[in-house]
Amino acid sequence: MIAKTEEDFNGLKEIGKICGAIRDELVQCTKPGITTKELDEIAEEMFKKAGAQSAPKGEYDFPGITCISINEEVAHGIPSERIIQEGDLVNIDVSGSKNGYFADTGISFVVGKGDKTLQKICDVAKEAFDAGLEKAKPGSKKSALGKAVHNVAKRHGLTVIKNLTGHGVGRSIHEAPEHIFNYFSRWDDEILQDRMVIAFEPFISTFEEEVFQSEDGWTFLTDESFVAQYEHTIILTKEGPIITTL
Repeated sequence: MIAKTEEDFNGLKEIGKICGAIRDELVQCTKPGITTKELDEIAEEMFKKAGAQSAPKGEYDFPGITCISINEEVAHGIPSERIIQEGDLVNIDVSGSKNGYFADTGISFVVGKGDKTLQKICDVAKEAFDAGLEKAKPGSKKSALGKAVHNVAKRHGLTVIKNLTGHGVGRSIHEAPEHIFNYFSRWDDEILQDRMVIAFEPFISTFEEEVFQSEDGWTFLTDESFVAQYEHTIILTKEGPIITTL
């Protein structure tokens, strides 16, 4: 969407703050021994207290309030009785709505002490986000964000997932622009507009560049790679990007 009014900005900031708070609380609660369903129940209670709704549940009838993915799961993991272990790579993705405004945010992290490679891809995902954020300006080409992300990945001997992308957000959970690639495409020459709202989400991979959908119809997997994501909802302005989900 294009945020046009003060009401738009306030509504986007409010749901962004809610989703960011839920994300951070779930990260803090992610300890060895807890199940992903227990984490999801915490999110459900927080959404209720905030007077907000889960976007995947409300928009797509997802079998959970949040998406929680572990290790081989890259995105859209279904909360379950799966127990989180020391050293697991966990991704928590929180998206929601309130008063007709939406926000989307996610982060990957290692539980406790884990493999150095797992921590590396989490760190590089954040670095790639920051590099892309510098290009997130009205008047810039959308492809500049993907180029920045891929360049960071390559510099660290890593790659990106090409069939998972960022997207527009605001009045619905997925809207125009339909995709924000994590790599450079010379044909992707759409110009970013002032006050455009996007969910920017680099996916950094150890070596595979595509995910596939599991038999559950929701979860995205890789065969052998590990993948880390870092995502925020951003309002692009001439004065600089406003991250609503910090």
